[in-house]
Amino acid sequence: MRLSRLFFHTLREAPSESEVASHQLLLRAGFIRQAAAGIFSYLPLAKRSLAKIEAIMREEINAIGGQELSMPVVQPAELWRETGRWYQIGSEMGRLKDRNGHDLVLAMTHEELVSDLVRGEIRSHRQLPALIYHIQTKWRDDPRPRAGLIRVREFTMLDSYSLDRDFEGLERQYQAHYEAYFRIFNRCGCKTCAVQADTGMMGGQLAHEYMYLTPVGEDTLLFCSACDYSANRQVSRFKRPEPPVEPARPLEKVATPGMTTILQLADYLKIDATQTAKAVFLIAVSSDGVKPREQLIFAVVRGDMELNEYKLANLMSQRDSSADSPYKFKELRPAQEAEIKAAGACPGYASPIGLQGKDKPLVIVDELAAVSPNLVAGANEEGFHYLNTNHGRDYQADLVADIAAAYDGAACPLCGSPLSASRGVEVGNIFALGTRYSDAMGCKFLDEDGIEKPVVMGSYGIGVGRLLACVAEEHHDEAGLCWPVSVAPYPLHLVALAGKSEEVVARAEVLYQQMVDAGLEPLYDDRPESPGVKFNDADLIGCPLRLTLSERSLKAGGVEVKVRKSGEISYHAEDNLPAVLAEVLFKLDTPNP
Repeated sequence: MRLSRLFFHTLREAPSESEVASHQLLLRAGFIRQAAAGIFSYLPLAKRSLAKIEAIMREEINAIGGQELSMPVVQPAELWRETGRWYQIGSEMGRLKDRNGHDLVLAMTHEELVSDLVRGEIRSHRQLPALIYHIQTKWRDDPRPRAGLIRVREFTMLDSYSLDRDFEGLERQYQAHYEAYFRIFNRCGCKTCAVQADTGMMGGQLAHEYMYLTPVGEDTLLFCSACDYSANRQVSRFKRPEPPVEPARPLEKVATPGMTTILQLADYLKIDATQTAKAVFLIAVSSDGVKPREQLIFAVVRGDMELNEYKLANLMSQRDSSADSPYKFKELRPAQEAEIKAAGACPGYASPIGLQGKDKPLVIVDELAAVSPNLVAGANEEGFHYLNTNHGRDYQADLVADIAAAYDGAACPLCGSPLSASRGVEVGNIFALGTRYSDAMGCKFLDEDGIEKPVVMGSYGIGVGRLLACVAEEHHDEAGLCWPVSVAPYPLHLVALAGKSEEVVARAEVLYQQMVDAGLEPLYDDRPESPGVKFNDADLIGCPLRLTLSERSLKAGGVEVKVRKSGEISYHAEDNLPAVLAEVLFKLDTPNP
């Protein structure tokens, strides 16, 4: 490709809305352009890199038995109603109607459609196991798109679906994906680790996320170096510290004017935050498929802890799933001050003690707070707290559960060693769905004995654009991108510094054609720009090798070859140069074990 014909232009400065290095550099180098919040156009350079990532994905999924198909982005809502997710998923789901008034869904994922295909195609145990996949556009109306391609609303995913006769088969396919995903990320030049994860809206029994560790990530991960325990903070367990053993002291109301936070309260009373109880108010939204229902949640954790909303949401979902009520949990939202007061609680001074409001909240207390004696908690009166509150004596929880968030330094749940926290970006996930969708949608097969059984399913996904962004985060310097050979839009960037030399122009044209004929996919900067502009653009675009042909290089021995990542420079004669370049690229492309 001649740069003079390429549909792109570079930017000297990063746009003000760009937040992280990958976003800034992909914009500046002419890879992407933003159409709206979380919605991007991928220009030719990006499309070439994305195509290479997708080719790697296809090779690895085909190698474990995958068969590629294509499923629609727009899906009938009836399928999502069958599984219940039409009611469970909130405003992130894209809903629309066709001209006949039929409800449709913009797919966030494809479990429902896969299940619909399975119940129509799978009849016998002889058709299992199977693995189908596609690479398709998705829509998720994320309320907080950020960091360029790292958090978007419209995105492309590789998603595959395993179909098995039993859970042993699911375990084999789950493990095959677990290993294949590491190969995909390694080949793309993105270092990842796998951690236990929340099954979330997908459901199922087990999930792992593949995390690219970076300070720009929004997920917090907990690791134990002693026993290799790892988990997303959303689901991470930790060994609770032993509460002090002491008798319950009498309840006492004390004045605490203006002390509305735990830090203020502990400092004012000259106590540690571990001796306090923290109140958190949320609204649990559920639905019976027609109308929503809201309930105030009064969550209590020890003052030095943070509430884990993911654990609380899972608790509410499990509670509603096991109940006879048609209402099923959908989402949590922050409670408003009026809603807190309606329960008889006083914001900033709240506790479950003596609530006299018209709206009774659901009181959920963390396991540690429930057994910690003599905690300081709100008196539900502005400017006052209670000393020596005790769960079971002064108030009774509706539920006692693990709802506290793990933290850096917390004790590992397996071995007790301190956990360490890191930030990361989720680039892939795998879910052992089991029969969650098969049971809901009637995906059954006949076994050898003629007995009807549900298909056992797994779901596996990688965000293609997000992976591109993470590769860019990992491979850049102050001058621009430094793509690995495997995903670089072009492996070679030929720069001709002709000046007034017709010989340099002629020899650059010959060299360019030789590389094209050799299948090396060169990007040829044939523009009438200054050397500085050409070199700056070459560094910004980040092709693995830069070839410079000029009068100076010819005097030095032929063509200057510079490795973008290391800056290593060598000179090579034009004779047999394509073969030399192919060997250099092969060495650069060899992934680390």
